[in-house]
Amino acid sequence: MDESRPTPATPPAVLADHAERMEKLLDRLLSPQTLCDEIARPERLRAAMAHGLLGGGKRLRPFLVEQSAALFHANTDAVLRVGAALECVHCYSLIHDDLPAMDDDDLRRGRPTVHRAFDEATAILAGDALLTLAFDIVSSDETDLPPARKLALVAGLSRAAGIGGMVGGQMRDLEAEKTDRPLAIRDIEMLQSMKTGALLRYACEAGAIAAGASCDERARLRRFGEIVGLSFQLADDLLDLTSDTATTGKATGKDAAANKATLPSLHGIDWTTARLRDLVVEATDLLDPFGSKADILVQTARYIAFRDR
Repeated sequence: MDESRPTPATPPAVLADHAERMEKLLDRLLSPQTLCDEIARPERLRAAMAHGLLGGGKRLRPFLVEQSAALFHANTDAVLRVGAALECVHCYSLIHDDLPAMDDDDLRRGRPTVHRAFDEATAILAGDALLTLAFDIVSSDETDLPPARKLALVAGLSRAAGIGGMVGGQMRDLEAEKTDRPLAIRDIEMLQSMKTGALLRYACEAGAIAAGASCDERARLRRFGEIVGLSFQLADDLLDLTSDTATTGKATGKDAAANKATLPSLHGIDWTTARLRDLVVEATDLLDPFGSKADILVQTARYIAFRDR
């Protein structure tokens, strides 16, 4: 075994069990049956949404919501719905990110991207519909949480996904591709903290919000999420350098081909691996006050940092 690259420690059965439960919930949420105040659910649109949402993915973001909430023994069904809402936002972003006007990708999770399986207009609408569905899920009466917590979850998700978070990060990424000036390291870190890190940070804090945790506990989980977000992006960029399409289920080598600056491309593989180790240590220390209740979250941080796909 290569000792320079630790083996992911998250129990596969735990992740697989959560992914299965999440898949079933997401499938129910995309039912052909209309909800109160809906007029109709066009079948082609629903099929495109399902193509982008179902049938694959690690479901790491809703898993982080669930495990963060588990530290405080929150309502499991309600937390699962919050995780489902976050997954809808994440998958909408992937559908739009794959479009020709953005990253122009043909493959996602080993399958044709939504605009290839359907068409560009349908893919745009599918992303729009998943984004709005997310807020429907959190605010629904079926999400059994106090109104103040729902409001905090909606506000947090809006800001993590919007102009000051993920979408703002996507805009910075597009701007970076159109300039000949190399990005400074601080600019790369800012871009990544928005485009990738914002939703992962929210995932960890959302569990604490849903559980009614204290401000200090929320801050601790928020910082844990920031570390997880940085680890995820570093690992993703490292995979783009070192892995292949058959392993990851999506195109690799695109950053290098586009001459896009990433931290691994600037600092190298050894620096990136060492940085990932340091981040895992920091994440572990942050959760130390929670004792053994945080074991799965600690293992998840390790898995995210050293995954192979």
